[in-house]
Amino acid sequence: MSTVTLGRTGIVSNKNAFGALPIQRVSPDYAGKLLRKAYDAGITFFDTARSYSDSEEKMGLALADVRDKIVIATKTPSTTVEGFWKDLETSLRLLKTDYIDIYQFHNPSFCPKPGDGTGLYEAMLEAKAQGKIRFIGLTNHRIHVAQEAVESGLYDTLQFPFCYLATDKDIALVNLCKEKNVGFICMKGLSGGLITNSAAAYAWQAQFDNTLPIWGVQRENELDEFISYMENPPSMDDPAIKAVIDKDRKELIGNFCRACGYCMPCPVGITINQCARMSQLIRRSPSANWLTPESQAMMMKVEDCLECGQCKSKCPYGLDTPTLLKQNLTDYKDILSGKTVI
Repeated sequence: MSTVTLGRTGIVSNKNAFGALPIQRVSPDYAGKLLRKAYDAGITFFDTARSYSDSEEKMGLALADVRDKIVIATKTPSTTVEGFWKDLETSLRLLKTDYIDIYQFHNPSFCPKPGDGTGLYEAMLEAKAQGKIRFIGLTNHRIHVAQEAVESGLYDTLQFPFCYLATDKDIALVNLCKEKNVGFICMKGLSGGLITNSAAAYAWQAQFDNTLPIWGVQRENELDEFISYMENPPSMDDPAIKAVIDKDRKELIGNFCRACGYCMPCPVGITINQCARMSQLIRRSPSANWLTPESQAMMMKVEDCLECGQCKSKCPYGLDTPTLLKQNLTDYKDILSGKTVI
């Protein structure tokens, strides 16, 4: 079983970590079943967030009795000291624990530091002094913020999108973390659902000895796939794996929506993080799922776009979101009319 050490934290985990964002979409009983099955199979690293509605509560209910055998990472989106402490106390209560292993600032627009006037980093230090957190982390989608955090020496871990669609800058960030002894936690290992071959995703991640991918799990069959790789890991030596990755990189790298959702909400109710990538979704998963009356209504909502630019200004990847929405709507209409056959 392949393992990774998260930098100076010394935390050792196998290359499968459980991403608990999706369990907010399933019942408590089903979430508990997934979490316990993961634990029983040897998965010991669980990542959640205060922003993931009831994910923390479900995790607490399922795993409280094995707390000393697992690693819990959670996050606060708060930009105030008061909100920081409120989030931390809420997370501790819901997770049924008296400490968090890795407490992370959740996608801040800047890198919190001592003396920056916000008091946020000082709150982290106080929480650590009180024994309520063990290590300080930061999650982000903005590479300049991520780089600053790693270079600062203030953070024990970084969580950042990383998958086989990564750019040279993304890989350089992974190498920088290794150089600075900062643990690198990979989110978006399946690129928000655009990568549909989990074996290829796993094999590519296995090339990096300092990264820990957290796989977002919502269904038991998804979990079963990742569990199977612990004993029988797919390899980049497999020509079929290489072919999948090469094909996806040609089709997906560049100007595409990662579905991070930071552009939301839209003032006119457009589901931006779905509509801006519909051309990929409809070709990379069963198309019938995206041709329902509900999906058609969702896409036609793009016609109400005000071109206010809010989504564009919020995109951490610098995408021209209004243009992407228009392009995806045009393509969708062509599919509906039969002009484009998929």
